[in-house]
Amino acid sequence: MSTMPPRSELAPIVVAVTGLPGTGKSTLADAIARKLVVPAFAGDWLLGALKPVASALVNVDRATQLQTYNGLLKSLLVRQAILGQSAIVDALVTDDVAADWQSATAEHGASFAVIECTCSDERLHRQRIEGRVRGIPGWHEVGWDHVARMAAEFAPLTCDRLVVDAVEPVESNLAAVLGYVERS
Repeated sequence: MSTMPPRSELAPIVVAVTGLPGTGKSTLADAIARKLVVPAFAGDWLLGALKPVASALVNVDRATQLQTYNGLLKSLLVRQAILGQSAIVDALVTDDVAADWQSATAEHGASFAVIECTCSDERLHRQRIEGRVRGIPGWHEVGWDHVARMAAEFAPLTCDRLVVDAVEPVESNLAAVLGYVERS
């Protein structure tokens, strides 16, 4: 039997749930947030909220767009850490972004964990993309071509992380994540 206090009695933790679209990261991030009773910040919801001002970003290069997006999410995570509270973030990240968020939240006493969602069955992955309707205000559904572009744009992660596979039941992946977070 573990003598470790529950996660809620420990320092706050920020959990970054990442992966290509359709790998179950939003489903898993939401499940983690519900289980730990902490806020979940989703990149796609942020982008949907920014849709009304998107015309101002049309002429901004991709690197600046990503820097702005990641900076906005980081500010939400840092704010939670300052409050001594944990948070979940649902966004596709790079090693550099994960390191930046880890450093920024650690300054305020939070630990940091990365969960990478994958889908080892390409046919299932494609079905997940083509069959989903998320209903995010201001945001659009993405197609398989978008997933291919994102896979080409984002280098595979090499940072410390737990990798889960969408071919496994959500409950199994959630249990693995909770165990990983407990040890982080």
